[in-house]
Amino acid sequence: MSSAETALKSTVATSRDGFFVRFVELLSSMRFAISLLVFICLASVIGTVLPQSRPASNYIDMFGPFWYEVLDKFSLWHIYNSAWFLITMAFLVTSTSLCLIRNTPKMLKDARSFRENIRSSSLRSFHHKVDVQTARDISDAGRAVRGWLAKQGYAVKVREDGEALLVAAKKGSGNRLGYICAHAAIVIICVGGLLDSELPTRLQIMFLGKTPIVENMLIANVPQRGRLSVDNPSFRANVLIPEGSERSSAIVSVDDGALVQPLPFTLKLKKFDVEFYSTGMPSRFASQVEVIDPQNDKKFETTIEVNEPLRYRGVTVYQSSFDDGGSTVELLGYPLGGSANLTFDVKGKVGDASDVALGASGKSVKVEVTKLRPFNVEDFSGGEPAEQKAFAEHVASVTGSAAGKKNKNLHNVGPSVEYRIINESGQATLFHNYMVPVELDGLQVILAGVNEGGGFRYMRIPADAEGTVKEFMSLRATLADPLARQEAVERFAKNYGASSSDQQALRLSAQRAIDTFEAGGLQAISTFLEANVPQAEQARAADVVIRLLGSSVAELRNIARQRAGLPALSNAPDELDRNVDWARTAVAALSDLKLYPSAMLLTLKSFEQVQASVFQVSRTPGKNIVYLGCLLLVVGVFTMFFVHDRRIWIWLKSSETSSGTHVLAAMTSQKRTLDFNREFDRFKQALSRLSFVEGKDPS
Repeated sequence: MSSAETALKSTVATSRDGFFVRFVELLSSMRFAISLLVFICLASVIGTVLPQSRPASNYIDMFGPFWYEVLDKFSLWHIYNSAWFLITMAFLVTSTSLCLIRNTPKMLKDARSFRENIRSSSLRSFHHKVDVQTARDISDAGRAVRGWLAKQGYAVKVREDGEALLVAAKKGSGNRLGYICAHAAIVIICVGGLLDSELPTRLQIMFLGKTPIVENMLIANVPQRGRLSVDNPSFRANVLIPEGSERSSAIVSVDDGALVQPLPFTLKLKKFDVEFYSTGMPSRFASQVEVIDPQNDKKFETTIEVNEPLRYRGVTVYQSSFDDGGSTVELLGYPLGGSANLTFDVKGKVGDASDVALGASGKSVKVEVTKLRPFNVEDFSGGEPAEQKAFAEHVASVTGSAAGKKNKNLHNVGPSVEYRIINESGQATLFHNYMVPVELDGLQVILAGVNEGGGFRYMRIPADAEGTVKEFMSLRATLADPLARQEAVERFAKNYGASSSDQQALRLSAQRAIDTFEAGGLQAISTFLEANVPQAEQARAADVVIRLLGSSVAELRNIARQRAGLPALSNAPDELDRNVDWARTAVAALSDLKLYPSAMLLTLKSFEQVQASVFQVSRTPGKNIVYLGCLLLVVGVFTMFFVHDRRIWIWLKSSETSSGTHVLAAMTSQKRTLDFNREFDRFKQALSRLSFVEGKDPS
């Protein structure tokens, strides 16, 4: 091998070694660790502000499809378990550990050292120094100084240098331990957090062949590759248990799939309780459960509440949420087309779908009951129910800062049902209808909501004397009957027309208005006026048409009541205003039906509720590690802030100009605070007294 080749290989090896050394120095530097810590803090802010682990539809509604796809690449919906966050945490642990390994020996050595090798000439460059003469000899002055330092809590070391004497003193060296404890706490807290994150589960997926299950199947049919060990050291899972049922395994969600986590015991839900305040706000959630341990045939009952979990055999069970456990509902359906006033029953179960025929057309749609809410605490001060609260917000009303607050606008307005209608092309529309009427603007109305994207919009349907939509649906069918519309117009013209010519004019105008309205609602009337009336007169013409329409609809209502065998509406003064409001609200609802995305309206007739509790089940070995880290962090921070390093050096030499001793001293500290300045003043006064008081300690 030539010398050139040898030199080249040596250069390459040196370059590699140099790169590795520089990389380790960067990784173990304080600047790198602080940068990682700041990055993690910023990511935690995002994770705190942005709700985590919600359904994808929530984020699509919040950001739109494009930005959802972009932000989903960074896993912002589950930041704390994302790969980049866990890798950053691992780098922070490595960086801080290397930093400790590099600096701890030097700090401990410095804390033990008195730095007694300092020269007397060096003390003159200190800002806080004392230079005095004393009549005492060196040994006497040295004893006096050591006595004063000992009383002040200093550790003292004496070094003789010929005829000179150096007294080195220090206290507060434990300040270095504060640095070590604080940085060790960061490492320990991060390690504990990583142990309780998804990292152990993901490591089992990477190295132990575990595969998240994405297909729908019974837990009993899940293969072994989709099951974790019952002795899994760390997990965080969820389990839903209906009343009267029991579960011995939970579900660990991983990305778009799930793994089955067996539990070391069986959990049976005997009863789920919800208690309410007088306003209808929930005041207490509680699950009465029975724990069955097959290993020792042990059984016991307990209650799990918010902030009062069950802890057994290293597993903690929290009250996470509640859901429907398979409630059955009976819906009353009303067709929204044709002049026949018909109804039909739909029986279903929450979570199940059933086929419903659309009259005699032979077509059918799927109706899936998605949610039953036995109580709805709503604020109708804005005219519509506010966005429904998540469980976390209900928990805040039970245990958090909202527990003592009252909102007079909140009321329990009774049950509601949420269902989805899926047409033949597979398109689904979500509906939310209340069971009992609520009073809005002085009128009892039934709210029927529809969500086509962007939240629910509610239609106000005027309620009849029985609190149902039956009379309104009868009016809808009557409006669809041409003969009924003609009869209503005749009655209106006869009641309000003074002469035959006036009656004829009213008849023609009212007939055109009601026929146009029946064909396309208020939007059709608006289109007609824009096309046939000059713009300057459109407002006045619209007011006239609305009055004609309202009166005609009032007559139609009487016709519908007559066909149903009900008495005609009363014209008493106290009833007249209520009837006018009812007709005005009915006109708006009938117009909205033209835009309603379904051929039927389903109302909640009856239900049998089955509650279910959702528990979060976890085994968190890192919790105690985090507690230890927090304790070390508190000790470290307090030590760094309240334990101050003080060092004093005193050179005692025979005076060159007179008999006695020349005393040259200096004092220093890491932080020159007001306390340090006051302590230096006391030290200076003590040394000054050496030159005036003979035979006494300077203290």
